[in-house]
Amino acid sequence: MARIPYADLTTPEAKPLVDRIVAERGNILHLYQMLLHSPPVASGWLNYLTSIRQLSTLPASLRELVIMRVAVINGAPYEAEQHGPIALREGVTQAQLDELNTWESSDKFDATQRAVLAYTDAMTKTIQVPEVVFAAVKAVLSDRLLVELTATVGAYNMVSRFLEALQIHSHDHR
Repeated sequence: MARIPYADLTTPEAKPLVDRIVAERGNILHLYQMLLHSPPVASGWLNYLTSIRQLSTLPASLRELVIMRVAVINGAPYEAEQHGPIALREGVTQAQLDELNTWESSDKFDATQRAVLAYTDAMTKTIQVPEVVFAAVKAVLSDRLLVELTATVGAYNMVSRFLEALQIHSHDHR
């Protein structure tokens, strides 16, 4: 159960953003129901995450692999539940999802995926990225993709930290 109640989505300040979210995404996820306690924060969040998920040129399969790895590292089940089906639609295999905890010893990931996962791990676990990890990801991604990858890892660390701090879960009653 969430640590604070979900926001009232009918307030005059929230209503325009609620309408936008429904138009763009079909429904209001628990995450946005919580964010809507502060419509300005929810609006900025929506813009940022829309850029990451829909406007970035980072291949969707890499994006979803990153999101799922961040969810695993940070123990964020809501994030994993939301993105598992998306990851599968975008080309991540069930075997890869099953082996995300042991990706370093798994044969299910190619060289690019391994470089991206190592980068994700470094950014998420220790913040600083060792030069050898950076060099490996730089060897397989353009500068634009590297910026988009970095923003994606950072964004989904933000998401998981927000979800877990407020204990937002998909089984919560709204």
